[in-house]
Amino acid sequence: VQLQAFGGGLVQAGDSLTLSCVDSGRAFYAVGWFRQGPGKEREFVAAIAWRDGRKFYADDVKGRFTISRDPAKNTAYQQMNSLKPEDTALYYCATTPHRIFGPSSSTLYDFWGQGTEVTVSS
Repeated sequence: VQLQAFGGGLVQAGDSLTLSCVDSGRAFYAVGWFRQGPGKEREFVAAIAWRDGRKFYADDVKGRFTISRDPAKNTAYQQMNSLKPEDTALYYCATTPHRIFGPSSSTLYDFWGQGTEVTVSS
């Protein structure tokens, strides 16, 4: 397995949760987090450039979610604060080789983790 996402769970509105995404040690430009809620399309959440740590967020998570990475552990993280019921989704991490700032399109990503489920109750 080359990419694995962990950390999902059932929380209440206002709670926090941290997701982890572990890679096998491949070379790539950025890690992105995406999510797909019930009956919804997959959507971009955040991305981080692996080498310089530049970050990019979707508007509806700015100020609540923080993406980070630890290259020594081949791991990216997504700290999610002030969770809302509408954040309920299957969260995926993915990697892209394309050197584009803020890679928000899922078509740019070539490796995907299996997804981890986040459920936020009201």
